[in-house]
Amino acid sequence: MVKTLTRTGKSHSRRPISRRAPAWCKYSPEEVEAFVIKLAKEGTPPSKIGVVLRDQYGIPLVKPIVGKSIKQIMDDTGVKTNLPEDLNQLIVRTTALQRHLARNRSDSVNKRSLELLVSRVYRLANYYKEKGTLPKDWKFKAEVEAA
Repeated sequence: MVKTLTRTGKSHSRRPISRRAPAWCKYSPEEVEAFVIKLAKEGTPPSKIGVVLRDQYGIPLVKPIVGKSIKQIMDDTGVKTNLPEDLNQLIVRTTALQRHLARNRSDSVNKRSLELLVSRVYRLANYYKEKGTLPKDWKFKAEVEAA
């Protein structure tokens, strides 16, 4: 089977080629910033904000319109999350897997996947500590049983 380079993603969707704001977008940069701030104050993570803006308001990408990314807008206005989004999602997956293993003690396959997941959390946390996003004394305690 020959792979073509024109398809990307499951739905074969691609990001817009142009880095300029589309002419058909009817929102001003101030309105887009207001939407981002409103959604961020409601507790919506940055990735979900982009999806909401695309689906409900018809805004394809924030950066060409405003000149800043969603995360930069959130940082500039002081609306911040306590943890980076990717680290938070890994921690949520870890706690869900720990709950599963508490109910199913003999699930050795998922014990291994929990070890890998916890390792990924530690590596990402070290990265954010070096970058300065997380405080140096931030700790994550995982309850991984020895098999």
